Amino acid sequence: MGKRIAALDKGFDKLKTYSLEEGVKLVKKNATAKFDESVELHVRLGIDVKQSDQQVRGTLNLPHGIGKSKKVAVIAKGEKLTEAKAAGADLMGSEDLIEAIAKGSMDFEVLVATPDMMKDVTKLGKILGPRGLMPNPKSGTVTFDIGRTVKELKAGRVEYKADSMGIVHTVVGRASFDLTKLTENARTMLEAITKAKPQTSKGVYMKSITLTSTMGPGVHLDTAQKY
Repeated sequence: MGKRIAALDKGFDKLKTYSLEEGVKLVKKNATAKFDESVELHVRLGIDVKQSDQQVRGTLNLPHGIGKSKKVAVIAKGEKLTEAKAAGADLMGSEDLIEAIAKGSMDFEVLVATPDMMKDVTKLGKILGPRGLMPNPKSGTVTFDIGRTVKELKAGRVEYKADSMGIVHTVVGRASFDLTKLTENARTMLEAITKAKPQTSKGVYMKSITLTSTMGPGVHLDTAQKY
């Protein structure tokens, strides 16, 4: 453990759970790296991810964005490509972009496709799937509403999804955000995850909540707090 992390660990009680407001203050205080660290939430849920009716996944627009504009690519045709360009998409194309991706060109963070292109896009499953880049109706990335979708993604629309261990890992802002903005973003995300609780999930839903910055120690939040 480096001296910086060791010093940060002494600055708070790692066994204690904090309120959201207290946790945000600690995370900001401990974000001492030489770059603007991301602030992340890691929520362990009481769900059985092997059951199709216990999947937790969704998208939302955080009130203050995430402080970073994502590179968005769009696969569409005709006027939808014009719409994508006007909305600020970074890459656009039809069969040509599909071919480029098949050859390994992956210079984007989010891929959006119109429904009529998905038959060809699914052929890229082995490439896009492992990277979490396959367009999906549930995440709002398969749509004819290209303009609105691209604008929202560029502004900081966030997707959250429980992984194979039932844990949601998601960014809620940057360490440079003020306390109010970070707290509101984190609360919005926690509210969304709470509302996404599957009806078939039994027992404790939010088992643990950890708030951290990219290079800082994790701060445990109180799961009993209402979100």
